[in-house]
Amino acid sequence: MEGSTRKSAYWRGLLVGLPFMLVILPFGMLFGVVATEAGLNLWATMSFSALVIAGAAQFTALSLLTEGAQTWVIVLTALAVNLRMAMYSAALVPHLGQAPLWKRACIAYLTLDQTYAASTAIYETDPGMGLGAKVALFFGIATPVVPLWYMATLGGALIGSGVPDAWALDFALPLTFLAMLGPMLRTLAHVGAALVSIVLSLLLTGLPAGVGLLIAGLAAMAAGAAIETWQKQRT
Repeated sequence: MEGSTRKSAYWRGLLVGLPFMLVILPFGMLFGVVATEAGLNLWATMSFSALVIAGAAQFTALSLLTEGAQTWVIVLTALAVNLRMAMYSAALVPHLGQAPLWKRACIAYLTLDQTYAASTAIYETDPGMGLGAKVALFFGIATPVVPLWYMATLGGALIGSGVPDAWALDFALPLTFLAMLGPMLRTLAHVGAALVSIVLSLLLTGLPAGVGLLIAGLAAMAAGAAIETWQKQRT
């Protein structure tokens, strides 16, 4: 009975994860193209996607890499962008924290915006789901998402290596950031954080590559937190 429950949970998760392919495919291909245009070879591009497996952090690190930023700046900035993963992990602990160590290690690697959002939504609406079914559901959601990220990156890298220099795809990276930023500006705290980061990034352009961006990012997070605190106090 438990085996059939896990199997049905896995297939349920897989079906839930299928729509995410519409986002993963173009996003992964774009990273592959931009990474190739930035000078990364095929091995480096694929290793980047396989090891980091976080779109926003990868684009951020790639942008700093092309600017010649120091390694420690690139690493810290990418970690700052991915701080939300720590919150995702904490939220998943009540549901998946009792799984065997090797499964928790796989879950940690596969924790993405898509797998977190879809799985927790189902966990909360189905409180009677057992641990085995929850784990199976999570892996089911990740099944169409993660392999496609690798394949899309590969496809983009192969396409990018054949793109003529005259096409000048340098604009793709800033356009990608604009596309990611727009939907995030949902609250006053988000807008305030964005404005602080923009102003400080412009004011600190004289600092070594990436340092100004790192400072602006940390200040923006502090500003966003301060605005949220102020709003809660008012209400």
